[in-house]
Amino acid sequence: MQEDVAAFNHQDSGDVVNYVENKDAYQWLSANIPLFSCPDTTLQKIYYFRWWSFRKHLVKTPYGFIFTEFITPVKFAGAFNGISSALGHQIYEGRWLHNPTYIQQYAAYWMFGDPAQKKPVFHKFSTWIDDAVYGLYLVGRDKNYLEKMLPALEKDYKKWGVERQLPSKLYWQYDVRDAMEESISGSRTVKNRRPTLNSYMYGNAVALSKISQILGRTAAATAYQHEATELRQLVLDSLWDAKAVFFEVRHPNGKFADAREEIGFIPWYFNLPPDRKVYAKAWDQLMDTTGFSAPWGITTAERRHPLFRTHGSGHGCEWDGAVWPYATTQTLKGLANLLNNYKHHNEMSRQVYYDALHKYAWAQQKNGQPFIGEYQDEKTGFWLRNNPRSRYYNHSGFADLIISDLVGIKPALGDKLTIAPLIPEKQWDWFCLDKVRYHNHMLTIVWDKTGKHYGHGKGFIVFVDGLKVKQVAKLKTLQISL
Repeated sequence: MQEDVAAFNHQDSGDVVNYVENKDAYQWLSANIPLFSCPDTTLQKIYYFRWWSFRKHLVKTPYGFIFTEFITPVKFAGAFNGISSALGHQIYEGRWLHNPTYIQQYAAYWMFGDPAQKKPVFHKFSTWIDDAVYGLYLVGRDKNYLEKMLPALEKDYKKWGVERQLPSKLYWQYDVRDAMEESISGSRTVKNRRPTLNSYMYGNAVALSKISQILGRTAAATAYQHEATELRQLVLDSLWDAKAVFFEVRHPNGKFADAREEIGFIPWYFNLPPDRKVYAKAWDQLMDTTGFSAPWGITTAERRHPLFRTHGSGHGCEWDGAVWPYATTQTLKGLANLLNNYKHHNEMSRQVYYDALHKYAWAQQKNGQPFIGEYQDEKTGFWLRNNPRSRYYNHSGFADLIISDLVGIKPALGDKLTIAPLIPEKQWDWFCLDKVRYHNHMLTIVWDKTGKHYGHGKGFIVFVDGLKVKQVAKLKTLQISL
């Protein structure tokens, strides 16, 4: 990691300095992040690059720490350059930091700090904050933090209902408030029923049910689960286009948008669809080159559509087909859930996941150097919003995809931990994920086919606080007790 950090520092102009300066980056990262080594040098380099750039966005405010989205101030941000559109991604990413203070204070800022401002901006964008806070709890298991956050989370959840819920109990949203403007299906002014906010609110209701259960609020837990079940059925009944075999936007006139868009994969991010072949068939579009598969990544709209890439090219923020890391993160998380939690996944496999994740990492470059910006041309990889504000764009996730999905650490409530790698069986001879803070323990996960690379023996090995607790011959799903 040290050589990578030195290279990233050298690459940076240093014109923007927040809480942790470049000269202190290696020390801060060493104290805070899990370490990752593997034969795929692209994945490994981008893993450290994304943590390095994540650190650049850490800002200390009178309300505690926050993470910005843009490295430079933008006019539509709130106080301290705060923007909530990628909050869910940022919390999932930051939950693996060894010092939980940073991400806990950031999530709390949106509940307590932003409302204290003259012009709160939290509801400018859709969010899955309740789901993300629950995911944060599953890693750190800080019950006191949940008790502090729950009343504010519940108040915010009800506010979304007042602002965006229709009499049918589905939610509507403008595409721009999904942070997905200039889409084929969307509009900045029309109240469309979208798979985005409806999936987010389903995930939020499930999370609030589980948080309430943890805190002994049984009646509330039951009520939130009922709301989640009801919304799930509404999504299936109203947003599943049986003709297209895909989740689609539905307009106020009742008609589908007649466009497959990447947001149709979002329901799997929250395990919303039933485990049936008919729903799993939607994922066939992921590998179809007339669907969502392009040389530089997963497109935000199907490439066969006549309106694909017709809304402009970098003049605004077009979600009509270009590759957005924000959406790629959601799709890869949904695919991981499909592979782990469903029996029916058609042609999807660990190899499909690995190849898509590798392409996502490989695409994070500019002039041969690691780079993350806003969005890319699907054929050339050119960063379409190519200006200073787009550098180190903190609008997506990557480390969590490595830790929780590729290596497969599945945070859970109890003392049983499942590790379910999505690494294809013959892809790597070795890898190591070290110094993973989980439930007040430190985990190390090692795969060493020959036993010679790390010297701890052959096979798939798990250490807890430095002690070997599990060793099996094959790289497969296993469970350990903490």
